[in-house]
Amino acid sequence: MLKENGITWKQRLKELAVDYICILIYLLLLFGLNMMIFFVFLNGFPTFTETQSQLIAAFTSVVPIIVIFSALDYTKGSIGKRKARLKLFYGKKNFGASLLRNIIKFLPWQLAHIGVIHGMYTEFDISAIIFTYLSIGLGLLMLVMGIARKDKRHLADLIAQTQVQKINDRLSMNENAKAKRPG
Repeated sequence: MLKENGITWKQRLKELAVDYICILIYLLLLFGLNMMIFFVFLNGFPTFTETQSQLIAAFTSVVPIIVIFSALDYTKGSIGKRKARLKLFYGKKNFGASLLRNIIKFLPWQLAHIGVIHGMYTEFDISAIIFTYLSIGLGLLMLVMGIARKDKRHLADLIAQTQVQKINDRLSMNENAKAKRPG
């Protein structure tokens, strides 16, 4: 892992913007599919319990995104990382590390779902507010860590032993290591 990572905040924001545009496209397609199912097959909006709403939100949006980003990060990198010329490197490369990183990375999104959905059913009681503020705090913590730390690692990277690096920096590191090896 690099102690001082040369990723600029512009590269990091470009990566985030492209990845979130991809997520928004997925969510728009999911919304269209749901509207079609509701109005073509169910003749309108069904009534859901809070638990059903929580499960639907988790298993149609957050879980698929976690799996997709884990697979992309494990192979070529997310679309945002590729556009920003960044790549995820591992302490020990395995799919579990990629999955753990993305579970933590998207945890604020799931916490927000829990808070907002619970709030819709309870007129935003204290637990809904706690989940919502916890999601905002955790999301901001990871954003600030990824931008402000010298190694550009956020909480998910530290726990999963990963690091996003510039593709050029990693190649330079490998070339320097090869040059230092004897004969």
